[in-house]
Order: sequence, then structure tokens, then C-alpha cells
Amino acid sequence: MTPLLVRGLEIHQGYLDRASQTALVGDLRAVLETAPLFSPDTPYGRKMSVRMSSAGQYGWFSDRSGYRYVPRHPNGTPWPAIPASVLAIWNDVSGCARSPECCLINWYGEGARMGLHQDRDETDFDCPVVSISLGDEALFRIGNPTRGGKTESLWLRSGDVVVMGGSARLTYHGVDRIRFGSSALLPRGGRINLTLRVVS
Repeated sequence: MTPLLVRGLEIHQGYLDRASQTALVGDLRAVLETAPLFSPDTPYGRKMSVRMSSAGQYGWFSDRSGYRYVPRHPNGTPWPAIPASVLAIWNDVSGCARSPECCLINWYGEGARMGLHQDRDETDFDCPVVSISLGDEALFRIGNPTRGGKTESLWLRSGDVVVMGGSARLTYHGVDRIRFGSSALLPRGGRINLTLRVVS
């Protein structure tokens, strides 16, 4: 299926069928047994509304010292390997010869959101960011390569995959809200968002 193009972002709607989504959630549960979800602090001292963890060589982290990648979970253990099922999606849609070094796992509960931001803590912007949506629908806002200006929004549904690459690699984006309870994929509701990145 040809992806939908919005401001240079490739949106693969319905990329994962329900069986594939269920299998992927099972793979993520195994990751989270070793690297449980946690609530990071922003550099401004506030708790993020999104809980997170990671898999891969690096994990994304935030505290009073700023945003950065770290080699270990806050509990001191190395991050688990990125599941093969997740890597297969990257290999199919990214168009990138390099393998991702981080799979950031974000969990959105009721009321959680993510403000407009750029993914720019990496050193190689030639590689895309690939985003995978599982669970409840999310109102995804797409901005511009620089802060400000008009934005566009669309609902991301469970199984959708977004590729941010090329001229859209540094586009501002965020999640205004989730439609809690719109999906039965996760028994307690909520949304899982995976973002795959080449870090170094």
C-alpha cells in the first residue's frame, strides 16, 4: 500500500494487522520485564506524562541534566535487545542501510500527551526515525522544520507506522491527546509508541 504523505512524513496506515500487533505487544512485554517503564523528569523538574523505556544499544533518558542517550536503564541493567519483529519493520520501511541503535518505548495513559518537539539528540540525521503505533488512537500534530507556523493533525491508529526522513527528519511533531479506550489491543487501554533511531 502506498503511504500517505503529509509534510514529507510517510504514514503507512494499517501497516500491521491485528495478529501482528498482538505478537508485537507480546515481544514488548518481554523487554519490559527487564527494563520496566519509568517516568522521567524534564530538565525543568517536571515529570513527563508519558512513561517510557527502551531497547537496543542505547536508551533515551531525561532528567535535570538534560536530554540524552544512556547505555543502561535507571535500574542499572543494560537495555534489552530490540526484538526481531521490530527490526523487521525498520528493514521494510526505513530505506536505511544502518540498523537502529535505540527503540524508545513510550506508553500513553489517559490524559498523557507529548508537546511539539524535534528528534535531534542523534548525531546522524541522514537516518530516519520510524514510529510504530499500538493501542489507542492518538491525535498526531505535524509542524515544520522550525518552531512556529501552521500545523496539521491526524489520528494515528493501532498498526500505523510513520517514517520521518529526508527533509522531514527534523520536523516538529507531537501528540495532543489519545482517544482512551478506542482500542482493545491493550487490556488496560492506553497507547504504546515505538520510535526507532540510529543514535551514533
